Amino acid sequence: MNAARPLVTPFPALRPAPGRAPEVIAPPYDVLDTDEARALAQGRPWSFLHISKPEIDLPPGTDPYAAEVYAKAADNLRRMRDAGVLRQDDQPRYYVYRLIMGGHTQTGLVAAASVADYDSNRIRKHEYTRPDKEDDRVRQIDALDAQTGPVLLAYPDAPEVDAILAEATTAEPDADALADWIAGEPVRHTLWVMRDAARIARLTELFAALPALYIADGHHRSASASRICAARKAANPAHRGDEPYNFFLSVIFPHHQMRILDYNRVIRDLNGLSEPAFMARVAENFMIEMQDQPVRPARPGEFGLYLNGRWMKLTIRHDLIPHDPVGRLDVSLLQNHLIGPVLGIADPRRDQRIDFVGGIRGLGELVKRVDSGEMALALSLHPTRMQDLMAVADANEVMPPKSTWFEPKLADGMASHLLAR
Repeated sequence: MNAARPLVTPFPALRPAPGRAPEVIAPPYDVLDTDEARALAQGRPWSFLHISKPEIDLPPGTDPYAAEVYAKAADNLRRMRDAGVLRQDDQPRYYVYRLIMGGHTQTGLVAAASVADYDSNRIRKHEYTRPDKEDDRVRQIDALDAQTGPVLLAYPDAPEVDAILAEATTAEPDADALADWIAGEPVRHTLWVMRDAARIARLTELFAALPALYIADGHHRSASASRICAARKAANPAHRGDEPYNFFLSVIFPHHQMRILDYNRVIRDLNGLSEPAFMARVAENFMIEMQDQPVRPARPGEFGLYLNGRWMKLTIRHDLIPHDPVGRLDVSLLQNHLIGPVLGIADPRRDQRIDFVGGIRGLGELVKRVDSGEMALALSLHPTRMQDLMAVADANEVMPPKSTWFEPKLADGMASHLLAR
């Protein structure tokens, strides 16, 4: 690691003016389609969706990747700043961000994370990115001259960091909003500004001593930040390394507080097999137990199967579980021993016969999609564990598609990172 380069640094955030957070904050840009965003922003002129999904302010049918869409985002950002709805802090700060969803609470740090450490893999990845999605984020950041979508990161065990963040939350918050945008439980988003210089310096030191940070969600946002940095560095003959473009907006939680929900599968057909033939193939690799209730797997290696109005618990044969960090994941075991060889779906990224259902929707959604006749069967999984994600990232490997569903989600608009001084 480079002792002279901070892993994270404070920054002067652009954030809602006092009392305006409930009007401003919005779901992440990539969890809503255009129609959903337009409906949610109806009657909410200060919703951050006007910046993150600006096509909602253009005629229906507008290509969301058209040049006028990015220009509209920049116009809307200027409008919100001019109106005083968004204000930038006058000095670099850290910010403490708490999410509460039902009985779950997680408290993290809003900071600017080092692009150089992302490039060197000290900020570790576990997913491939798509060039078209990177291009979209690069164009958005360039148009706004700002990063508005935070990257969700996790830090390994650091009790002193945990304690400093917890202490900050005993003060009166600087922003507080309850959001119920999406089906499920409402989420409380609370932000505290850290103004104590000694605490800020100590957090910078503590993060500098960490071996790594881990991307949980936001691979395209971090990859686009790296591309922006490379382009601006090349265009700046006076480049120093401390310019804002050398860092990207992040919210960093302790790994032990983060919650991954199950990411389940529904399949359109039995690949030409009769039900008895299909079950015989499944029995080659799994123990099958009939169940009276929907199956929410209690541990890794267990799966639920819903077929023809009946739930079954499947348990993978122990001798089929490899030692490598990717192969032993439940999503890999299910793909390699059932979805691929039995159902004939070799590429779940592209095959139209498979779809994915985030655990926030519950097992009832699986039953609904099968009973409706849309799908032939559903498979429920045990959630991927954070330690498994970190092991994959440490091995410089990638997770299979649709391995993790983090909940609760961060809000867009709570804090943005401006790239212009």
